[in-house]
Amino acid sequence: MSEYIIREIKDSEIYLLKDFIYEAIFQKDEDTPLPKSVINQPDVRVYIEDFGKPDDLCLVAEIDGKVVGAVWTRILSGEVKGYGNIDDKTPEFAVSLYKGYRGKGIGTALMKSMLKLLKDCGYKKTSLAVQKDNYAVKMYKNVGFEVVKEIEEEYLMVHDFVKSDQY
Repeated sequence: MSEYIIREIKDSEIYLLKDFIYEAIFQKDEDTPLPKSVINQPDVRVYIEDFGKPDDLCLVAEIDGKVVGAVWTRILSGEVKGYGNIDDKTPEFAVSLYKGYRGKGIGTALMKSMLKLLKDCGYKKTSLAVQKDNYAVKMYKNVGFEVVKEIEEEYLMVHDFVKSDQY
């Protein structure tokens, strides 16, 4: 595999978040994947719709000129809140990679870069929701996220920059 670089997303690449939000959806049964139209549901669309607002941040991983992964955050408030919402000051965290690039450390590098950026921007914490049986739970814990609540099949996880000396 070629070397990857992590950089801010370009305005001309924001459309890629549609692919990455779909890739971020945990699918227990990969033999019968959810239709791509699932990203149009309000509770999913809220993570990418009109991306580029003041609190929206996004980093991408690029290999040989191709974006292969993304990590993005946004503060979700209003009528439709995200699954990982804890308040109207904490950005929710999303990360995903195209299938062929998983398991190579790129996702972890993206997350560490975003955590550093969030801390540098003055945020106190970041949150996410993840399915309990998603392999990514271990990765989130490894970069400092902690389970703060269990909700049916999901964990609500928070990375607290005040408590952690990481990043």
